[in-house]
Amino acid sequence: MSSVVPYLIRAYCDWIEDSSFTPHILVNSEKAGVSIPEGFASQGKIVLNIDSSATEGRVITNESISFKARFNGRSEKITVPCSAVLSIYAKENGEGMFFDNKAELLDQKNQKPNLTILD
Repeated sequence: MSSVVPYLIRAYCDWIEDSSFTPHILVNSEKAGVSIPEGFASQGKIVLNIDSSATEGRVITNESISFKARFNGRSEKITVPCSAVLSIYAKENGEGMFFDNKAELLDQKNQKPNLTILD
């Protein structure tokens, strides 16, 4: 079964924008696959404004969120795997949802070890 997280991200993003608020995501910037400009993360995290008016070409798939945004006046391509999103919320009132990604941890636990016999 696929993760529910990307579906919730899309739903919350739509709901927040329909309410005339600004959707932001808190991202684990140290997670594999996260592509952000250097120097903007703090303590392994970054907050990104994903409002449709602040991004160009925003696409939220079942695997990732991608868009172009301006950082210090330069347009940058941003890619965030959905598994790296820690929360989505409205900037104005903090309403949103936290994600714990326990399903990903369970998948890792259920994998059999890859052992090799050495002589």
